[in-house]
Amino acid sequence: MGSTERPKKRAHLCKKAILHFSLCFIMGFFTGFAPTATKSSISTSTITLSNTTKILSNFTRNLAAEPPPARKRDREELVKKMVAPRRQIIIVTPTRSGDRNREVWLRRLGNTIRLVRQPLLWIVVEAKREGSNVAEIMRKTGIMYRHLVFKENFTDSEAEMNHQRNVALKHIEHHRLSGIVHFAGLSNFYDLRFFHELREIEVFGTWPMALVTANKKKVVIEGPICDSSQVIGWHLKKMANQTQPKPQIHISSFAFNSSILWDPERWGRTSSVQDTSQKSVNFVKQVVLEDEAKLTGIPSGDCSKIMLWSLRTSTKTPPANQHLPPVQDVSQTPSQQGT
Repeated sequence: MGSTERPKKRAHLCKKAILHFSLCFIMGFFTGFAPTATKSSISTSTITLSNTTKILSNFTRNLAAEPPPARKRDREELVKKMVAPRRQIIIVTPTRSGDRNREVWLRRLGNTIRLVRQPLLWIVVEAKREGSNVAEIMRKTGIMYRHLVFKENFTDSEAEMNHQRNVALKHIEHHRLSGIVHFAGLSNFYDLRFFHELREIEVFGTWPMALVTANKKKVVIEGPICDSSQVIGWHLKKMANQTQPKPQIHISSFAFNSSILWDPERWGRTSSVQDTSQKSVNFVKQVVLEDEAKLTGIPSGDCSKIMLWSLRTSTKTPPANQHLPPVQDVSQTPSQQGT
């Protein structure tokens, strides 16, 4: 019984395999006669794809060539900042000969200036005398500096300080040191962002500053009144024997491009060699006060912001950049936070 069933199963499997093979052969045979794509349809598809690619490339090129005005300005400003080198800052610091604490204050100011990004040149002027450590102090700060001395004797403190500033201005003009000139008193306290704003000055720049009295709870603001970065007025101070108040500008409350020292047309004179003591500094002040159109108020966004403080001991003494207070009074000023 079992022997007869085995041949039947084998025959059934063979018939099934032959049937599957025949079906696959027939399908493959007739598939070969099916119509295929023509050359014309292939070329049409290629042309359509090529045109689409050209349209996309032209659209991309137009976007790159004609960016929106806002994006174009941002890109131009970014490229300008990346390519253009930073403008040099020239800091001029006079020293008072009779002050015993000047070396202490010089180190403090040097520690502030060394935090400012280069390029920066620090010019310190002092009376010629033996045993001075000013040059050594400046050398240890690691700042690029120039140490200038003079031989003249003065009995008036204001005249001596202006003479020192003029010595520095003549040195800058003689060597054509390019940069933005700022007169920094030894007892000035700075917000470090102030120096970044200085580099944005083209010709003249000004800013308000706070004069802090150490022995009294009193702060006096000197400098311009601004609308954004435009100077629209000045803080006025009524002097003795004057019916009308006049604008006051502190020596540390403005800066200027050093090129005006050797540019007669912009400077408004034929030669600076003929100038004597105090005339150069006073002339700069006069130009700043008379030609507000050339003034740039800083910070650029809000010129009324105080970024510079100057300490003075009392109202009877000269300003702090001309008479240095005791060292222990430094911690009492709010401007120390700015340094």
